[in-house]
Amino acid sequence: MKINDITSCLEVLAPAALQESHDNSGLLIGTPDADINSTLICLDLTMEVLDEAIRDGFDLIISHHPLIFAGLKRLTGANETERIVIKAVKNDIAVYAIHTNLDNVHRGVNSALCDKLGINAPVILRALAGKLSKLVTFCPQEHAEKLRETLFNAGAGHIGNYDHCSFNLKGHGTFRAGEGADPFVGERAKLHTEQETRIEVIFPDHIMGKLLSALKSEHPYEEVAYDIYPLKNEYSQAGAGMIGTLIEPVEEHVFLEMLKKTLGTGVIRHSSLIGKKISKVAVCGGSGSFLIGDALASGADAFVTGDLKYHQFFETEGKMLIADAGHFETEQFTKELIYNTLNEKFPTFALRISQVNTNAVHYL
Repeated sequence: MKINDITSCLEVLAPAALQESHDNSGLLIGTPDADINSTLICLDLTMEVLDEAIRDGFDLIISHHPLIFAGLKRLTGANETERIVIKAVKNDIAVYAIHTNLDNVHRGVNSALCDKLGINAPVILRALAGKLSKLVTFCPQEHAEKLRETLFNAGAGHIGNYDHCSFNLKGHGTFRAGEGADPFVGERAKLHTEQETRIEVIFPDHIMGKLLSALKSEHPYEEVAYDIYPLKNEYSQAGAGMIGTLIEPVEEHVFLEMLKKTLGTGVIRHSSLIGKKISKVAVCGGSGSFLIGDALASGADAFVTGDLKYHQFFETEGKMLIADAGHFETEQFTKELIYNTLNEKFPTFALRISQVNTNAVHYL
């Protein structure tokens, strides 16, 4: 197995282009074409996790949180990050991180948390904007159906819960083939009019290369005419947090006890009780305080996240229960998500979730 086989599989689930600008996801140590025999999966790459990989013969570590966030200017072993990098390189262990891009996809970190908490039919809480474009192309009418299907198969034409979405308009195009051209229809040096179909499809920006390759391979014309328009529309299949409903409404204290048990945390920090049953629940694994307003605006009865500051518990204005269940605790199921994704694709490849508990927060 090549490292690129593993990372390509993960980036189908969570395209690297969907990571936040401050993030550093991707292959951090190693080369894409290197051979590997086994992979260790963790939430945080600590020295203890690296020692586990060395001891048990793993040659790739997949971590949710990137080992390297800022650029390293030197490798002198002056801090823990430098020491881990040096030791990983010396032991020929590759390191890959899949962080905010996995946070931002529909079947990512927050979906895994919703599954564990019994939150049904979750949708993205704050959809990403500026990640969609529209492709417009023109082809002979008799070729339109086959070309549309090619574009759909390449990933275009999704709007919410609908696929195969396109707009089509019949008209006529004109062109004149010059010297050296090999026109599909018409003749060199003669003006030609062709009955054509204008096809419009929306697509996520991260598939642009794949989509244009599919367009050019299937389109019958020697020179393919197409336009790409950037859109400001929200991308409903990607973004921060998720929101859904419980199977049955529950009392607030029952909900909090369920959280504590399911997440295995020592304590739940929460805002004042709101005096009603919990039905609609928003979540954001890790640090999600920036989504408090979104959760309120979406009518959530409760919002589950981690890393909240004191004054942020006042932002609910008594309309929503906020539960700070911990950063590690709300992201812990990410390891299982990565494992299941790879195991489904490569069932005979050696995978293991790290046996080291990397939670940096302890409770007395």
